[in-house]
Amino acid sequence: MPPRALLFAVFIISFSISTGVRAQDESNDAQTAEPSAADNCIGVFLTYTLMSRMKEYPYVKNASAQSYAFKSTATLLNTMTEDLVAWKMFIGFQHDEILVSVSGAVITDGTGYPAHVGNGTSLSGFPQTNLLNAIDTAGDLTQIQVKVDLIGTQFGVKPPGIPMPKTIKLHNDGFRCPAPSHKGSQMYVCCVKDPKFKAKTNTTRFLPLQKGDLLIFYDVIQAYGNNYLAQVTIENNNTIGRLDNWNLTWEWKRGEFIHSVKGAYTFKKDVYDCIYGEAGNYYESLDFSQVMNCEKKPIITDLPPERAHDNTIGNIPDCCKNGSLLPSIMDPSQSKAVFQVQVFKIPPDLNRTALYPPQNFKINGFLNPNYVCSPPIRVRPSEFPDPSGLMSETIALATWQVACNITRPKRKHSGCCVSFSAYYNDSVVPCNTCACGCAKAAGCDPDAPPLLLPSEALLIPFQNRTAKAKAWAEIKHRRLPNPLPCGDYCGVSINWHILSNYRNGWTARITLFNWGDYTFKNWFAAIRMDKAYPGYEKVYSFNGTKLDEFKNTLFFQGLEGAKNLLPVQDGKNPAVDPSVPGKQQSVVSFTKKQTPGIDVPRGDGFPTRLYFNGEECALPDDIPLGGGHRHSVSLLSIVLVAVMVFAPIKDNLC
Repeated sequence: MPPRALLFAVFIISFSISTGVRAQDESNDAQTAEPSAADNCIGVFLTYTLMSRMKEYPYVKNASAQSYAFKSTATLLNTMTEDLVAWKMFIGFQHDEILVSVSGAVITDGTGYPAHVGNGTSLSGFPQTNLLNAIDTAGDLTQIQVKVDLIGTQFGVKPPGIPMPKTIKLHNDGFRCPAPSHKGSQMYVCCVKDPKFKAKTNTTRFLPLQKGDLLIFYDVIQAYGNNYLAQVTIENNNTIGRLDNWNLTWEWKRGEFIHSVKGAYTFKKDVYDCIYGEAGNYYESLDFSQVMNCEKKPIITDLPPERAHDNTIGNIPDCCKNGSLLPSIMDPSQSKAVFQVQVFKIPPDLNRTALYPPQNFKINGFLNPNYVCSPPIRVRPSEFPDPSGLMSETIALATWQVACNITRPKRKHSGCCVSFSAYYNDSVVPCNTCACGCAKAAGCDPDAPPLLLPSEALLIPFQNRTAKAKAWAEIKHRRLPNPLPCGDYCGVSINWHILSNYRNGWTARITLFNWGDYTFKNWFAAIRMDKAYPGYEKVYSFNGTKLDEFKNTLFFQGLEGAKNLLPVQDGKNPAVDPSVPGKQQSVVSFTKKQTPGIDVPRGDGFPTRLYFNGEECALPDDIPLGGGHRHSVSLLSIVLVAVMVFAPIKDNLC
């Protein structure tokens, strides 16, 4: 080869190698680089990217009803000089999305999969709950950034349309997020610190304690290489909240299992997932017949009082109350529950400092409020009295707190209902149709308003009231719908009856009916009276208290010897006689001195909210109408009538 040709060939090869290396570097940079907007963000940079979607079965002609499987990713990048602790991201889904899988995060309110999130949802970090800052980590993306993969189903938005969320934003307190920017199948936003937000000073590296109606503490009190001992404390923090026969569940995220429990027990002693899973491979010599539970989502409940001093499964302070958590206003000693769990771990978490709490806490009871729980957050370790009796404190190795708050029941999803009646109207406004749900294929109208009833119909079960409702409609010349409205389907109903109304005061009667076979021990009712509250005088057959910390709310509970609302019983002749409910009632008196201008018959004498054992009961949509005012007699009206009667008599005498 000629020298000039050889020199030219070497040049071409060198140029190709140089160009290839530079192109590869530029390609790698492009793959790892965030959108240029992140460079100008001093805060938290959020992105949401729709990766793919595919048409799902069934195929339908209605485009808005067609479902599509989608995959998307969300990222959070901390570009501040400080750490972002316990990050939370809101994604404003708007196409009836259903999430079936999320990795890198959990749904904040603990909703299980498949999760209907068509109105948006909040995600919390797990296992990476915190995003450190770049300065302290030398810009390590694995510590300052998190990626969340989402898989789910969405409806509508026919291709080539792109189904994007309405918005994305950071849900942590103290941040402001503008409207996100859109670029094809990606949206992004920079959320910055709000200079007007005044955060409480926190001198520790732990998050401040949260407030909630129910608080759960998960304290690790002993730690070993492959297992640890945790103490779980449940505290009722709401004056009108309670739990009966509580059931607590959570979700293990790292293959853990419960070896043993003291102070409580799991509903199932199930070791299948251990033996045929990763735990069985690692713990080859472990006797799994002695293991309490290997479920990913165990259900834990309280022990009965007779097991409180059992050396094997009891002997834990504040345990063993049969699942009762009462408000502290009733009994402070019954407002807390405690149990301990021995938790075994699997690789790679075989270090005594590799401690992770379970996620997705849920707790419920029998006819009690619905609680929505936050993800666990790391807080200052709890302190306990030293078991030796010395005046010293034992500090937990690690503590997480879960805050659960009561949510209002959705319409037709209550556990109890209320009927209204009054002395001035012989018809009762019954509980709403399907107030507590409806049976399928009941042959009735679940959306029709309920039929008015005679007062004696309240004493029989809703399923036996049809004949009385029809007869009453005929007497009152009212049209009967076809089909008839469904019943209320409630296990507990409460009647509020206006008993009298006079110049200086008025009275009501409250009656509680138990239609179930469950005895409500230590029952209570809370009644919110927006207009009449200042005039409350006395309840005669119950213990009554005014709750100043709750807006215009009265608190009633049974007297000593009558604290239990008994279950329903068979009639004298069960073949023909309807069941007889457990019942308690009392008269309540009010004065008008503190409430001038109160109009009892027009609605001021009826509750605006009513709770039974913490569960908010469904109120009727209407109140009894009638000539209530003509029954309220004043001195002035008597004088006027006397004058009108006396005047013509005087004229005749003259």
